[in-house]
Amino acid sequence: MRLRRRMLLETLVRVVADSVAINAALIAALIIRFLLLVRNLTIEATSYKYQELIDESIRSYRSSAILLTLLCLVVFYLSGFYTYGRAYRSRYKMLLIFQAVSVSYLVFGFLSYLLASSYSPFSPTMPRAALIGAWGLTLLLIGGMRVASNFWRRVTWAEAKITGKPRVNSVKNVTVIGGAGYIGSVLVRKLLENGYSVTVLDALLYGDESIRDLKEHSEFELIPDDLRNVEAVVKALQHAHAVIDLAALVGDPACELDEKLTIEINLAATRMIAEAARGYGVERFIFASTCSVYGASDQVLDEHSALKPISLYAKTKIGSEEVLLSLTGDQFAPTILRFGAAYGLSPRPRFDLVINLFTAQALTDKKITILGGEQWRPFIHVDDAAEAIIKVLQAPINTVSGQVFNVGSDDQNYRIKQLGEVVQAHIPDVQINRQDEDIDLRNYRVSFAKFREQLGFTPQHTIADGIAEIKAAIEAGKLGDFREKRFSNYMTLSDENHVQLIHRTHLTPLYAVNSEGGL
Repeated sequence: MRLRRRMLLETLVRVVADSVAINAALIAALIIRFLLLVRNLTIEATSYKYQELIDESIRSYRSSAILLTLLCLVVFYLSGFYTYGRAYRSRYKMLLIFQAVSVSYLVFGFLSYLLASSYSPFSPTMPRAALIGAWGLTLLLIGGMRVASNFWRRVTWAEAKITGKPRVNSVKNVTVIGGAGYIGSVLVRKLLENGYSVTVLDALLYGDESIRDLKEHSEFELIPDDLRNVEAVVKALQHAHAVIDLAALVGDPACELDEKLTIEINLAATRMIAEAARGYGVERFIFASTCSVYGASDQVLDEHSALKPISLYAKTKIGSEEVLLSLTGDQFAPTILRFGAAYGLSPRPRFDLVINLFTAQALTDKKITILGGEQWRPFIHVDDAAEAIIKVLQAPINTVSGQVFNVGSDDQNYRIKQLGEVVQAHIPDVQINRQDEDIDLRNYRVSFAKFREQLGFTPQHTIADGIAEIKAAIEAGKLGDFREKRFSNYMTLSDENHVQLIHRTHLTPLYAVNSEGGL
């Protein structure tokens, strides 16, 4: 309701401003016509013609102003002036404004002719010269207001760039795409604790339990809709100062279920959201990527290392990174965060994550199954992942604009087999079974020096902390059976009801992904 009130107020302000501009143009055109006619009058005719021309101008305004204003506002609305439609946000905005104003005046002229032919007492009596003048002045005022607004933003951004001063971090309203998810539900709580106003756009495929307790918070708004629905995205961006995009089909098995759907959600929707955010003047855009983009390598990898995606999930993340970085400019500052594999307790628990799964298996089955085990992975606690996002959100924008950061801890690069040993050390009497079938080919160790040195970020949690909190929650009976569908992305998305729900949504245009992971 709070979001709707804000949207209504902002739309009302724009409608009032346009109404004033339309009427000002109409009055100015009538005044100009009056002055030109008076100038051509002879001295003898001036005394009686003067009042006649004034009366005619007043009658013309009274008979035409309401109809013309209403027509213009309706056409403006249909053209996306107040809903920020895709065409209105494009580079052809001025052409669209020209078209909308011209159509409004043409329709007005046509209705004036029809009403005059029927001898209606409500027939508009706008002189032709004044009508043409009003059309030109309306174009000037309606287009001028929008150009001036754009120009002012460009001037302030350019000034900050020339002087070398960091742009002021005036972020108050944050939109989190996927805010009910594993990391998102932790992040949203931290943002609210830090005084931000948060709007969440989430399709709630895994339910709303993770954020249910936040719905009464005065600074929290939930838009339960699909990120592929452009209307829902527009609502979510209405008052955003920053966007944090966490939404995706996450994990290799979940993404392999439906390749087309994965590309729609993980890539095409990212582009649409980014373009909409840039159209709204949102500078900060933080995108959650993954260290999985590095694929397989025996080297320690940093942000300049070659990307060798093995899975569709990684390919779509690389494609999204390329899209966002190509949009970087003075008015749009995306930041890419390549997270290590997450673990730990979240309001939206997951047991398709290796550390969480091993802990649950050890407690429940007294047995851990490891496929392969020699593969390297970097890890980060879900709480530290949320803190890293806030760190970027609060950093000087010049420091993070267009940057790619690996997010994790150098100390938490582990072989999968080592994880089993760590779990075994905290949960005794556990049997470890290693199998060589169906080995995950991903293998990467990652350096997190850039993020640590440039933003001063150091994770506060260890894998032992994550094991301990998962163990405590299971033993206290807070989570139930870890094998339930709701704890696994793959199992949830395999459910027929969820598949039908996903395919009923509005889709954005698709963008192809090539074999290297790019667009």
